[in-house]
Amino acid sequence: MSTDLRVPDPAGRLQGLPPVLAPHTRLIVLGSFPSVASLAAGQYYAHPRNQFWPILSALWGVDLRAQPYAERLDEVRRRGLGIWDVYAACKREGSLDSAIESPELNDLASLRERASQLVAVAHNGGESARAMRHTRALGVPVLRLPSTSPANASWSFERKLAAWRDVFERCGIA
Repeated sequence: MSTDLRVPDPAGRLQGLPPVLAPHTRLIVLGSFPSVASLAAGQYYAHPRNQFWPILSALWGVDLRAQPYAERLDEVRRRGLGIWDVYAACKREGSLDSAIESPELNDLASLRERASQLVAVAHNGGESARAMRHTRALGVPVLRLPSTSPANASWSFERKLAAWRDVFERCGIA
């Protein structure tokens, strides 16, 4: 495995990011696989037009984008949210989910052990939701959220925020 997340491994596969979890994580949001910008930065949702951080900021009344990344992750963990992706590795040119080839699933079954207070799993977008059959095996509600990707332009920010707020409120982390 390559130690530089921006460089494919010898098989030409890109490697994803580690999970952001705490033992008291109540909800985990699963994306598909980090964008080129996220891999280059070594940060989840690093593309400046991705609405993940603005949505969390609006839900929690904290401007997470103004904080250093490590502090954002501290806030996420403190509030009981986890972040990860369904794919650990894949081949892909660019950032579009439709370009993902030969994906390798993360060890999603380990989420119950890693986050013993988990009450739900939410898939961030359609490609992530393709792994629902794996996350349903965790025995908690599995939900599909509208993608925060800039490619999901058919949903307004306000409409995405309302959908995310509903899930966060049901999980007790709004």
